[in-house]
Amino acid sequence: MKRFTSLFASALLVCSMAVTSAQAADKIVVGFSQIGAESAWRVANTDSITSEAKNRPNIDLKFSDAQQKQENQIKALRSFISQGVDVIAFSPVVETGWEPVLKEAKRAHIPVILTDRAVDVQDDTLWVTFMGSDFVEEGRRAGNWLLENYGRLKAEGKSSDVINVVELQGTVGSAPAIDRKTGFEEVVKGSPVKIIKSQSGDFTRAKGKEVMEAFLKSEGKNIDVLYAHNDDMALGAIQAIEEYGLKPGKDIIIVSIDAVRGAFEAMVEGKLNCTVECSPLLGPQLFDAVEALAAGKELPKRIVTNEDVFPAETAAEILPTRKY
Repeated sequence: MKRFTSLFASALLVCSMAVTSAQAADKIVVGFSQIGAESAWRVANTDSITSEAKNRPNIDLKFSDAQQKQENQIKALRSFISQGVDVIAFSPVVETGWEPVLKEAKRAHIPVILTDRAVDVQDDTLWVTFMGSDFVEEGRRAGNWLLENYGRLKAEGKSSDVINVVELQGTVGSAPAIDRKTGFEEVVKGSPVKIIKSQSGDFTRAKGKEVMEAFLKSEGKNIDVLYAHNDDMALGAIQAIEEYGLKPGKDIIIVSIDAVRGAFEAMVEGKLNCTVECSPLLGPQLFDAVEALAAGKELPKRIVTNEDVFPAETAAEILPTRKY
């Protein structure tokens, strides 16, 4: 009887291991390299991806944080290739320098999905699809909002001849920094808007505050508008403006990009005038694409996220509904 019980237990163990192995084999293994945690937007983006992966039993996510360093991302991508993942997805720190590692992924027959940011490579077959926001359009929307509200600036005693803008750019060489600058300048060209200072704040609140302090030291009350490439830099700049003795949102009009919860809180307080949406909630979109690839379906080369523009007047109503 003991021998029969032992044999039965062994058989159950073998069956259990076989089922577990089969379940593992059925999973789609995805290697994802994130830029880092430089902003509230990025933290929300990471949470969207990791939480969505947990909600899908057929997904096995291998996550890597690059801490805002391209060399760390390249190492992560090479690690994913050596592990033989089914799909690689990543949000690139900068646009250039990806060709060698993406060629390695292509030789290994591993499809690559770009999220949030694009890459600059000669061969666009090195990646399958790019999903995320239209950064140039975001810059245009910020510029259009400013031009449409020019009358309010004049009403507050600003110069009717020139609107002096200081610009907090994102990480040097990154797609959003390049494109948001391009879109804004495209719209304001030929208008009274003049960018008098422009410098990278690296998408962080601390750096945004530091650079704004330098802008104020050199330009002071000559500054009419702050255009920030993301909300975190704008929130840091608000601290600098207040410490300088001016009123953000009044003495200096502020328009930024991302539409994170902190921006809505600042708008409710009257310290920020407008934020242009750039949704970080890409998790569902990403894994829908991964599953489509696994099913042998073709993906469009560009998947654009639907987004909006939020002036301060709408902030109090919308704030309770913000998910990030």
